[in-house]
Amino acid sequence: MEHPFLYQYILWALAFLSMAPALVLELRRDLMMLQQNSYRSERYMGWLRQSGDTTAVSRLLAYIILLLSLVNLPLENVALICMIVYGICRTCQLAVKKYKKPLVMTPRARRLFFTQLILSAVIILAAAGYFSFVGRDVMCYAAVVAVMSLYCLSHAITLAALWLLKPVEKRINAKFYNAAAERLASMPDLRVVGITGSYGKTSTKHYLHRILSEHFDTLMTPGSYNTTLGVVRTINELLKPYNEVFIVEMGAKQTGDIKEICDLVHPRIGIITAVGPQHLQTFHTIENVRDTKFELADALPADGLAVVNNDFEQSAGRAVSNTRCMRYGVSNPVGCNFTAADIRYSANGTDFTVKGPDGFSLKLHTNLVGECNISNLIAAVIVALELGVPADKIRYAVSTIQQVEHRLQMRPAGNGVTIIDDAFNSNPTGSRMALDVLASMKDGNRIVITPGMIELGDMQFELNKEFGSHMAECCDYAIIVNEYNAEAILTGLKEAGFPEDRVFTAATFTEAYAQAMKFATPGSAILIENDLPDTFK
Repeated sequence: MEHPFLYQYILWALAFLSMAPALVLELRRDLMMLQQNSYRSERYMGWLRQSGDTTAVSRLLAYIILLLSLVNLPLENVALICMIVYGICRTCQLAVKKYKKPLVMTPRARRLFFTQLILSAVIILAAAGYFSFVGRDVMCYAAVVAVMSLYCLSHAITLAALWLLKPVEKRINAKFYNAAAERLASMPDLRVVGITGSYGKTSTKHYLHRILSEHFDTLMTPGSYNTTLGVVRTINELLKPYNEVFIVEMGAKQTGDIKEICDLVHPRIGIITAVGPQHLQTFHTIENVRDTKFELADALPADGLAVVNNDFEQSAGRAVSNTRCMRYGVSNPVGCNFTAADIRYSANGTDFTVKGPDGFSLKLHTNLVGECNISNLIAAVIVALELGVPADKIRYAVSTIQQVEHRLQMRPAGNGVTIIDDAFNSNPTGSRMALDVLASMKDGNRIVITPGMIELGDMQFELNKEFGSHMAECCDYAIIVNEYNAEAILTGLKEAGFPEDRVFTAATFTEAYAQAMKFATPGSAILIENDLPDTFK
């Protein structure tokens, strides 16, 4: 390579300065996706496979530019100009892009981001240093090519940072875990209630917390803090010596997750709200889902209590022999200790009666609607009775409970239009119940906005197709968001004979909502069923 003119140095500098911020923003985006996949490499790799992110148009353009940069003169300057244009465009695009669930810069995320940047800097310096003996011009060009290469391989840099920090995270987690275990050991009188299930656990947690708070100083795990580390954080940051009851939501993506939480908190009472086809992408079979949920019941002491929902075949057929077991149900009362009777829905909510052993009867009114909510309330009532909460306090608490946000939540949208917000974590049973609620609202157009259901493994297509078929019976307009489940839902709608001129597709929720409002007359209802995170197209 001949000694370069000044303009050549300017081109190298501009290419480097254009691609460097694009690389930083791309690494940050990759970290966001890793965070949404629970910092698990296997889930992150699964997202890469199904999302096609490694072969997206923007990534393919970067590969082409990298190849051009590796070709000897005279294409060198063409590649540099392409880098400059690409780097500026991609930086601007990533800088303004909005995400449904943006990166949360937790201490762990900061450590990973710092490691990503350090790895990148080391590789760039190593590349420049290796070619420095050839000449300053080659060294500069090598640094530019290194930045472009790192951009193309940003996923690998992210996984490398995760691997390098694995022992560090393990030590940090052990420290926090031990601190949480010591705090729990210092509170021997604390009553711990565990709640798990394929769905319904978050709502049940909130309902139980509201009821028990009438009689006890009660703490529950906040938000979706339903992993071991989420529970550890709750204990270390929120649990106080004066708390009397600790309600622990327990989530699971694979076998052993529930047991791991139980080994920490040692619950005496456990609620299993449902066993259904959820997270089959990682569990693979419904039997694995069942066995994992029942890790909670298996962990209870002999003098404890398992509260099991018998409305689901897998849970109804699973025996509990290590502790007392109370079973409840709404649609399948056979074999249940507690059931709901005289259920009456109205504009003001629901009236029903909880029936129990030895002639027990408790009339309740709730602002909530839907069979799933009645079921969740029964589970909460059983635990409240077990802990000695008086019936009048239970009755009052139930009457004041409001729906958990984004879980079959009814709210006005103006102009007489009602939004049924069921956007959080849709599932086959819950989505069917949400459609049934929509079907009962007949004062205007009934509109569904949905991207369908996810993490259903080999049953993904079939269950979304069934969802589309049931949708055809319950709505007047259907708007399908995103591409992920569109084919399955559209197939279900078509086979059910739903009018094609009342089916629409949308790339984003904003676009779908604008479309829905065109059909929303006074008295209409819009069901928002699920809202996929950024990891799904």
